[in-house]
Amino acid sequence: MKSRVTTALIVMVVAGWLSGCSGEQQGAPAATTAPARAPGLRIAMIAKSASNPIFLSARKGAETAAQELALRHGIPIEIVWMTPSDEDGQVQAQKIAQAVTEGVSAILISCSDAEKVTGAIDDAVARGVPVMTFDSDAAESKRFAFYGMDDEKTGETLMRELAAQIGKKGSVAILAGNPNAPNLRKRVDGVKKEAAKNPGIRIVGTFNHAETVRDAAAEVVRVQKANPQIQGWAMVGGWPLFTPRLLSDLGPTKVKIVAVGALPAQLVYVDKGLVPVLLAQPTYMWGYESVQRIIDKVHLKQDVPEIISMDVARITRADLGPWARQLKSWGFTVPDMYAKMP
Repeated sequence: MKSRVTTALIVMVVAGWLSGCSGEQQGAPAATTAPARAPGLRIAMIAKSASNPIFLSARKGAETAAQELALRHGIPIEIVWMTPSDEDGQVQAQKIAQAVTEGVSAILISCSDAEKVTGAIDDAVARGVPVMTFDSDAAESKRFAFYGMDDEKTGETLMRELAAQIGKKGSVAILAGNPNAPNLRKRVDGVKKEAAKNPGIRIVGTFNHAETVRDAAAEVVRVQKANPQIQGWAMVGGWPLFTPRLLSDLGPTKVKIVAVGALPAQLVYVDKGLVPVLLAQPTYMWGYESVQRIIDKVHLKQDVPEIISMDVARITRADLGPWARQLKSWGFTVPDMYAKMP
């Protein structure tokens, strides 16, 4: 008798437990379930500075890729522009955290200061948001891929081109932008490494500045006036070439510039001879290629190489026509005088 009663009690308890579980599954409070993600993908894009034209071109590339891939895969893809107005690694770290909180699908970032953003990148990845870097890496972080050029090699090429322009002798200066940007530091290292191979070349100094057109141009003019013996500038970024100011303040017969970057506003410097060579970064591709890789990783679940190299293009006056047409095909407004060159 006792055995039958015990068995009955066990059956009742188990039945009640199953009933309770069934009730929890059907009527569980919304707070205990993961929030439903909106259909499609949202990619937060955090470049260094919204005031830097090269990152606006990267944004254009990213948005174009998003439109094309949305049609190809039949899903909405949105680029969420979360770039600080001015360079600030700490603000970038805050933007990463904000992007995660807002439920983005992935983050694409060019790091102003690797040390300041690495923790935020790692936290985003830990919370299930993959991160890709472009242009300027955070190599010690848990980002899944980096897309950009070999910065030290580019710096060496920059100095080699400048040395050829000034006959491998004379005083030169390095324009270096943000001192905390890892990609720019590597370019400066490359410039110095190559300069050391030329005993006739003396580096007057490495000059950092806020990465705005105005600040960069002002720094070049200031340094040139203080050091009139400078015959050449190795610009690891072409910030001051977005304004025509240097065309009047510096003369191509006295000074030669070689710089990284070749967007439409900078082409006049090549045409006028003050900048005989530009090392063009396809900055549009920073966004275009990176978004493609993010879709491969996040949507298609494909493996993506950790390091994706981007080559620079050597632009001289003879290359202005083809390069101008390339820029135009990417959606840039290019002066007709250059687009019509042979």
